[in-house]
Amino acid sequence: MKSFREEIWFNIPSRRAFVLLTPKLEECVRKSGIKEGLLLCNAMHITASVFINDNEAGLHEDFEKWLEKLAPEKPYSQYKHNVGENNADAHLKRTIMGREVVVAITAGKLDLGPWEQVFYGEFDGMRRKRVLVKIIGE
Repeated sequence: MKSFREEIWFNIPSRRAFVLLTPKLEECVRKSGIKEGLLLCNAMHITASVFINDNEAGLHEDFEKWLEKLAPEKPYSQYKHNVGENNADAHLKRTIMGREVVVAITAGKLDLGPWEQVFYGEFDGMRRKRVLVKIIGE
């Protein structure tokens, strides 16, 4: 069995954003040379997420509105975590959206369903963060 590891770094200039990861993951699969296996992609920070969904701008706006209703950023004082920092909402949003995805690799390609794309979700940006890509297989 072969193994491949890579980190993908981000520096999102805003507090929140969704970034399409699929092309970078496809590049990792190509570089790995693995034809049959599994790709794990996980956020390496507790205020960021990796998830699979449709690449549709309206849906991303819906996520933003929905997440803000569930875990509003302000007022900061509503959260016990926000002592000396203001990112409690980002921790909650990450929990809702998830830490990682696992995608099958078949015939050297990501085996995603129709319309499925992989995204990085940033909920407390404006600094460098990364995701881990780990691929195993033959």
